[in-house]
Amino acid sequence: MNEDKIKDLIKKLDDGECLIAGSDESILMNEISKETRKLTFEINTIYHSEEEVRSILSKITGNKIDDTFTLFAPIYIDFGRNLKIGKNVFINAGCSFQDQGGIIIGDNVNIGHQCVFVTLNHGFKENEKGNLLPKRIVVKPYAWIGSHSIILPGVTIGENAVIGAGSVVTKDVPDNAIAVGNPAKIIKFIK
Repeated sequence: MNEDKIKDLIKKLDDGECLIAGSDESILMNEISKETRKLTFEINTIYHSEEEVRSILSKITGNKIDDTFTLFAPIYIDFGRNLKIGKNVFINAGCSFQDQGGIIIGDNVNIGHQCVFVTLNHGFKENEKGNLLPKRIVVKPYAWIGSHSIILPGVTIGENAVIGAGSVVTKDVPDNAIAVGNPAKIIKFIK
């Protein structure tokens, strides 16, 4: 695959530009996604050492995954090339990352079982429903995301914030906040 075209696609996604169904960029994104699914299938179907998992994830993301990263498989990644993972990150089993719009996971983040990160929406008009509208998710350092939480497009989770299990996060969560529920609401701050 042409790395310059991939960089251009990622820039367009990072800029939040609409990706038109059937466009050259959309076709390229689907090609990358096919390769990513093959590699995630490899992680999910047989046991791998932590070093092997990090190596496969490095191929998926196009960036070296730090030696302090830990994953309990399975994991589901739609695209891979717009997923950035910091140091000392732990991702528990069954998490899904729809990273076309960009997902940045800071250092020392813990993510519980079966969390879902969604960075895309679709056009609402009948002839635009195949178009993709990307928005980046940012999880700042030391955040903790409880099991079965859903993080929606455009959300930033603050440093040292805690998301209660089963929450649906629709808006930014500030530093040191504890947010729970559907939609997630701040219930207190960590002192």
